[in-house]
Amino acid sequence: MERKYNVAIVGASGAVGEELLIVLENLNFPINNLLPLASANSVGVEVECQGRTFKIEELTEEVFEGKDIDIAFFSAGGSISAKYAKYAVEAGAVVIDNTSHFRMDPKVPLVVPEVNPEDIELWEDTGIIANPNCSTIQMVQLLKPLHDLYDIKRVDVSTYQAVSGAGKAGMEELVRQMQDFFSFKLDETKIEAFSHQIALNVIPHIDVPQENGYTKEEMKMVNETNKIMHSEFAVSATCVRVPVLRSHSESITITFAESVDVSVEQAKEVLGNFENVVVMDDIESNIYPMPTTATDTDETYVGRIRKDIYAKNILHIWGVADQVRVGAATNSVRIAQKWIELEENL
Repeated sequence: MERKYNVAIVGASGAVGEELLIVLENLNFPINNLLPLASANSVGVEVECQGRTFKIEELTEEVFEGKDIDIAFFSAGGSISAKYAKYAVEAGAVVIDNTSHFRMDPKVPLVVPEVNPEDIELWEDTGIIANPNCSTIQMVQLLKPLHDLYDIKRVDVSTYQAVSGAGKAGMEELVRQMQDFFSFKLDETKIEAFSHQIALNVIPHIDVPQENGYTKEEMKMVNETNKIMHSEFAVSATCVRVPVLRSHSESITITFAESVDVSVEQAKEVLGNFENVVVMDDIESNIYPMPTTATDTDETYVGRIRKDIYAKNILHIWGVADQVRVGAATNSVRIAQKWIELEENL
């Protein structure tokens, strides 16, 4: 008989928390009992998963005691994880953290299961496994098979990130501003979630500026990519917010070793054979990934695969994934599935 697990979701009322409930159900995760947690404002709100209803409880330092929680998903912000993750660990749970707080901690594995599942074994050092930045996850899923094939030397990526990357507030702001536009009130619209109007605009600024001229979001992609892939190749990112509700897109230029003569057909083959990657690449038939392709799915899509017209060792690709699913909830649940495999094989 399959063992079932007691699961907690911290941030159960948030965008990623709600998506975790959907993914746990879709993937038929072996849940014995579910403990949804949030702030006092959400206590008593009912959530559903796998045909059962559960009431949200308040997240406190003591809430994990005596609950026999096996797996605790944290998706309520870095400050919450910083404060409360240790209590879940002390109560015997493995914490799968979806915030940026633990990602670059050298003792905490940073995992994309399709790319570095072996790192999950390091969880016992701290009791925590970190879920990477959403933009990083979908990128490394595409880089890994190409790196294995040709040996990457440099990656240059521009992201086109949906407003849901800023949570419910970001989505609501885009919708409200579009309503204001159609009501001829855009000049009066509120700008709160982003630094500028997002409706009918693109903003080349996500997260806090750094001293080197990059933003924190861009540096996350740089640093996390090398930690996940155990690599030292150069990465440069430009992260842009676009007026799309859901699913991030990325234009990626990959430079391989000088001796490499890139084969587009080989690249398509290894990408198409990689777990949870779907190749959509027929521009003559208007077939390529878009946010509408990826939204509400658990795959990373890639297309516009082409060799550079000047350098034989450079490849250009276009990748899209639902960053709430692939970039957060789905990756977290896949980590948990791999963790279970590891525990059951001991």
